[in-house]
Amino acid sequence: MVLNKYYRKKTATPVWLLVAILVQIFVFTGDTVYSANRIKVVILGDSLTAGYGLKKQDAFPFKLAAALKSSGRSVQVINAGVSGDTSAGGRSRLSWALTDNPQLVIIELGANDGLRGLDPSETKANLNAVLNDLKKRKIKVLLTGMLAPPNLGKEYSREFGQIFPELAKTHAVAFYKFFLEGVANYSHLNQTDGIHPNPAGVDEIVRRILPIVKSLIDTVDHRESNHK
Repeated sequence: MVLNKYYRKKTATPVWLLVAILVQIFVFTGDTVYSANRIKVVILGDSLTAGYGLKKQDAFPFKLAAALKSSGRSVQVINAGVSGDTSAGGRSRLSWALTDNPQLVIIELGANDGLRGLDPSETKANLNAVLNDLKKRKIKVLLTGMLAPPNLGKEYSREFGQIFPELAKTHAVAFYKFFLEGVANYSHLNQTDGIHPNPAGVDEIVRRILPIVKSLIDTVDHRESNHK
């Protein structure tokens, strides 16, 4: 036993002090339980979610967390977005992204696969592996879709676009059709590169995707948050 300089010979403890200590322990324990039960959401994505060209407070994870907090939900949103990442990159770092033991993972991958013209079958295989891993871990998923650049041709665009709804159906996970819905091709909602959303664009993405995220979180809250 190690004693510090404040150690004194044991004496009787006043009742009022015991009561005060018990009250503090009760309050502290309550806060701890509340924090432990806070739902964790990981956003596994690329530059669109990492916040490329934006201040931290303007990035999608930060604004989504703020919107969820405003709706009365206790949620920690973890930014696992890496600029330039492909579906293969997301697959390779999945275990690292899950170190915080999230109850929900939002997948936003594939944009760079399309920009590089990668074989859609490779993208599908990578995302399928990610979904299989999350299923084994019993983690809820929101899969977001992506579209290929039109300059790659109709056949490529069709094959690429089918990846996401097909995987969502196969794995029976929640699906948001197009991550950039209502933002892509609107210059006032994008940065000068015409690809990455600006703060107003991020606001629009959050506004559109928020209902489905809230519904998933409410399901996790009722069934699983106490088991993580």
